[in-house]
Amino acid sequence: MAPRDNIVELPPQASRIGGAWVTGSAWIDVNDPATGAIIGRVPNLGAEETERAVTAATGAMPAWAARTAAERADILRAWHALVLSKRTWLARLLTLEQGKPIVEAEAEIDYAAAYILWFAEEARRVYGEIIPAPTGDTRILVLRQPVGVVGAITPWNFPAAMITRKLAPAVAAGCGVVLKPAIETPFTAIALIDLAEQAGIPAGLLNLVTGDAEPIGAVLTTDPRVRKISFTGSTAVGARLFAQSASTMKRLGLELGGNAPFVVFEDADLDAAVTGAIQAKFRNAGQTCVCADRFYIQQSIYPAFIERFAAAMAHLRSGSGFAPGVTIGPVIHERALTRLEKLIEEAMQSGARLLCGGTRSKGAGTFLEPTLLCDVDHSMRIVSDEVFGPIAAVMPFADEAEVIERCNASEAGLAAYFYARDHARIWRVAEAIEAGMIGVNTGRISTEVAPFGGVKSSGIGREGSRHGIEAFCELKYVCLDIGSGEKAA
Repeated sequence: MAPRDNIVELPPQASRIGGAWVTGSAWIDVNDPATGAIIGRVPNLGAEETERAVTAATGAMPAWAARTAAERADILRAWHALVLSKRTWLARLLTLEQGKPIVEAEAEIDYAAAYILWFAEEARRVYGEIIPAPTGDTRILVLRQPVGVVGAITPWNFPAAMITRKLAPAVAAGCGVVLKPAIETPFTAIALIDLAEQAGIPAGLLNLVTGDAEPIGAVLTTDPRVRKISFTGSTAVGARLFAQSASTMKRLGLELGGNAPFVVFEDADLDAAVTGAIQAKFRNAGQTCVCADRFYIQQSIYPAFIERFAAAMAHLRSGSGFAPGVTIGPVIHERALTRLEKLIEEAMQSGARLLCGGTRSKGAGTFLEPTLLCDVDHSMRIVSDEVFGPIAAVMPFADEAEVIERCNASEAGLAAYFYARDHARIWRVAEAIEAGMIGVNTGRISTEVAPFGGVKSSGIGREGSRHGIEAFCELKYVCLDIGSGEKAA
């Protein structure tokens, strides 16, 4: 018998500190955004429990770092296998607390598992160096060693993949971790930590603390035993963490907000561009940091693109992520939905035309119908702000120089997309757009094998790829005096 909708076994409703399940006297309810119903609760912990978690990670790390790379890699592979063996349960759990369609949830579990396997392999390739010395009686060695205990803070939009993208390289490098998951989606995180320990990761190496971000973040950013902060979230919060970490001079990995442009030149394959626009805009109901927000369409094809884009959007179906055929789940909560409605209202008052959507879906849950606004301009917040919802804002442009200037007229620089056939133009535009990641003739760019991250206000550092493990290593220079080699008389 197939599992019933919304009936999902929960992992322990507790934090994990030093290998023990920890609760408390205060609790945080976790809601299903598709229905508004409370599905469970987790403890609302704070500074004291976070300090205990840091102590546990500090104690567990030396023995783990002393293990061979092959041993760490084998345990990561075991974690990868366990995640895939629990794929159906993890995906249903993710859909229950986050809302995305079950097909997308299953894809996210696969994506999350891919990071574990990738960094299991990279664990064996944390190489040192031998540098030619300036004198014959010395040798210069460079060692790569684990950076130390890591404070990881993850968002609700990808509650599995954002965790493994941080924890897998940290563990592979030999670090201990204190994880603070989003309070909206804690159960996926709890399940992943439980599976990691079942796979053989030592108790206390990975710790998870649920609760309000402020007291937990204050400990992680100021405790000198925490040597690195890895955060995915808004630019505003990232800036605060940056400032709070200054007193202890922590290493920082910040993957922050985006406002991705999506450009279609007149020589593009229009049908492919529409397909890419749907992928880049409406995955996870538009709640991704690499979502296309600003659509720039060259004037000669502007009417044709809008017509085809609207027709493609008509096939999108909003509803519970468990329902067959649903392609758009809810936005995460009522605050997010109210903000999106305000952005639409302001844009229309300023002259934007609403072609479809723009209203809440009827019934329970926080659903916004996929929305298409055209004739927007840069004076509108719908263009300048990161949307984080299922709203596409479309505007025309005249030529290449103009659209590059518009693309770069933002402090965000995470992702960008454009469609064109001319090879010379592809090189020019890809090099000119100020973004850390560029999708050319594709709306899908995320993969564990490539460096993920942005420029300008979109963050510091890269995650994934071979560069992802380097972020959790320190370089140590060793100068060795080997003497002249002459025997004493």
